[in-house]
Amino acid sequence: MNKVKDIRYWAGALVFVGLGLILYLQFLSPSRAAGDGSQKIVYDLKHGSGAYSVARDLSESGIIRSADYFKLYMRITGLQDELKAGSYELNDGMSTHEVADVLTDGRVRMVQFTIPEGWHNRQIAELMVKRGFAENEEQFIKLTEDPEILKKYKIPAKSTEGYLFPETYTISHGYPLEKIHEAMIQRFFVQLEKADPPENLSAADLHKKLILASIIEREAAKKDELPHMSRVFMNRLDKGMRLESCATIQYLLPKPREKLYEKDLQIKSPYNTYEHGGMPPGPISNPGLAALKAAFHPEEGDFLFFVLKPDGSHHFSKTFQEHVKAKRKYLGS
Repeated sequence: MNKVKDIRYWAGALVFVGLGLILYLQFLSPSRAAGDGSQKIVYDLKHGSGAYSVARDLSESGIIRSADYFKLYMRITGLQDELKAGSYELNDGMSTHEVADVLTDGRVRMVQFTIPEGWHNRQIAELMVKRGFAENEEQFIKLTEDPEILKKYKIPAKSTEGYLFPETYTISHGYPLEKIHEAMIQRFFVQLEKADPPENLSAADLHKKLILASIIEREAAKKDELPHMSRVFMNRLDKGMRLESCATIQYLLPKPREKLYEKDLQIKSPYNTYEHGGMPPGPISNPGLAALKAAFHPEEGDFLFFVLKPDGSHHFSKTFQEHVKAKRKYLGS
């Protein structure tokens, strides 16, 4: 009989202990989430930060229940030396273990930005400031004119204008501005191969094609017109005609305008293709892949002129007389 009582006693004790353990783990354990996930922070873990300082920061921010438990857990698991610098998105709905996993796996906060096709470096500089990547526009422009960068990528120019590939980039929060700049250059050379350039293309010849691509990128609103636009400018160059590209004039203005005036065409600059023959001294935009392809592979034809139609497309002409008729038809002039 006593044995039965003992068994019942110990069974009850085990149930009580079990329930207590469950209660502790579910409601009182310092490893549990501190809240329901509504408290969110972006935590910048700096190089050299230790588990103690991280534990204090996260406890004060209400992300973890116990700084002491976090430090103990990191020490016991050997993770205290595995913390990776970066910017992290954390919330109070994460357990201490989950927070530790994020900080040691390096699952940093990612951000995206998009460089549209045809933007020039000044426009990109404005975006870098707006997104918080640069303190001011001059900071980015200075990077684009860094002699070491130009030498590293064999760019025969005074800036990386034209070599910053337009695309949507995903980077970690806090990524250095100089690395963002280089990432765009590196992407350009990767994408360049898809444009099917000739073998053994020299840096100087590439630069010439890039200037052409940058012009037709800004001139053509419709992608299927890029090869035709490319042929027009190449034909004009072959005949010694001035390019007379409005896009090169727009490049000289502080902000692009819908309409150019006669005085704009008289701006004194080597980029003014109404005043100067040949190519401008450098690219006027950062062209996309379609424009690069068109520069290397223009459409066949004898076109020398084009005029903008109301629907945004262009009419291409082979003679000046045809061009005049097209202007009367589409522009009323």
